[in-house]
Amino acid sequence: MSQTKIFKNHAQQPTSTPSRRMKKTLIAAVGIGMAVALSGCNEDTSSGTDKDTGAAESKAPSAGSSQSSAPASPSGDQPLFTGWQTQTSQKHHFRYDVPAKAEKWKILDEETALSYTDKNGQPIVVMTAAGNYREGGCASSPNPKAFGEAGKGQLATVGTTGGGKDGTLQENARNWAGNWGFAAYGGADHKPKIKVSEAKPWKQGGIEGYTATAQVTVTNRPSSCVPPKAVVHSVAQKLPDGTMHGWVIYADQGVPKALTDAQLKKIMSTVRSTGS
Repeated sequence: MSQTKIFKNHAQQPTSTPSRRMKKTLIAAVGIGMAVALSGCNEDTSSGTDKDTGAAESKAPSAGSSQSSAPASPSGDQPLFTGWQTQTSQKHHFRYDVPAKAEKWKILDEETALSYTDKNGQPIVVMTAAGNYREGGCASSPNPKAFGEAGKGQLATVGTTGGGKDGTLQENARNWAGNWGFAAYGGADHKPKIKVSEAKPWKQGGIEGYTATAQVTVTNRPSSCVPPKAVVHSVAQKLPDGTMHGWVIYADQGVPKALTDAQLKKIMSTVRSTGS
């Protein structure tokens, strides 16, 4: 899994992060020669990278994968599945669950922020209230500018982001899915090929927002540690103050122990508002 830069977010943004609520736009080549620019909505970062081609479908659940589903409207600060771990982002007003430690999931401190950086070392995407799946594997990265303590060979990472007011919820759901796929699986130097689905309504757990999926084909595989493909799912919600916030999970595909579509959807089924 790609490495990331990690730092502690002590209420204030890192000194390297530019002014808040800036509109982020960066043009990136995706698919086969197509380049599209859309604005991102993330007060935590200095720039964003969006990709847009045709709609993409997630892979069908594999045989033997978990088919359990959470209640239609999950709520509360207790895990919805027995033995799972709950993570909460008070800043971005999301709560969600991931499987138990015994299943190789690790919840990070809510204030620990993970980021990928541009050529100047500035973060282009940032998430907090995160969790990692299967740390400790190969740490070779398809994005040479991704580095830091968080790069421990994990096969999936989940967390929250956002805080700005630019664009619509639909645009931001698609931007977050595309941005994280771009940053985590190649970046500007080794642009992955990305297809971002149209945003679809998401009504669950006190959230009335949108969700989008990015399918990623990795173009830079310096070793077998780097997956050939990846998938990113996002959920976007708007708070009463007009700010938009996102929940994102990105996961390696096509490698041993990779999360199945059913497992990813089960985690997504736990996403809910903090209600505050």
